[in-house]
Amino acid sequence: MPQGQPSVVPDDGLTTRQRRNRPLVVVHTGIGKGKSTAAFGLALRAWNQGWPIGVFQFVKSAKWKVGEENALKVLGASGEGGSVDWHKMGEGWSWIQRAPAHGEQSNEEKAREGWEQVKRDLAAETYQLYVLDEFAYPMHWGWIDVDDVIETLRARPGNQHVVITGRNAPAELVEFADLVTDMSKVKHPMDAGQKGQRGIEW
Repeated sequence: MPQGQPSVVPDDGLTTRQRRNRPLVVVHTGIGKGKSTAAFGLALRAWNQGWPIGVFQFVKSAKWKVGEENALKVLGASGEGGSVDWHKMGEGWSWIQRAPAHGEQSNEEKAREGWEQVKRDLAAETYQLYVLDEFAYPMHWGWIDVDDVIETLRARPGNQHVVITGRNAPAELVEFADLVTDMSKVKHPMDAGQKGQRGIEW
């Protein structure tokens, strides 16, 4: 299994093993397709290692059935790898902010409630991998305080990895994270008028 060699060995007092096993904060951002898909790919690896996984979908509609959800739930229930819990707290597509119906929680309230649940799970060390899907949006919109997110992640106990996806990840989060990928777009079928299709987008 290729492991690669780091270009720098910091003088941090850690052994090679300790440094290798340090829990990571990962950010997938940018305008290109594949941010969530890459995060779910990491979830597959985590499942194979037997890690408990928590997926928190922050903005996509709670009514949507995405292919990764079904696949990971089946794998999680198989008893062969790690467990998978899937939490949905969003309503409506990522860049559509609609007014809530009478008596309904706003998207902002749902996002804040979801973040509070993530904080509780981090404190309890519920999962070893957290996929915070589309979580960059509530921070970008000012619904969730970026400093609170960074301080919570900095102070998280144990060996908990966190992956955050979404366009416009705040600069402070990008600076804090251990691994950041910016998905750029070279070409996309939508540029030629083609809508998303089954098996590719969902």
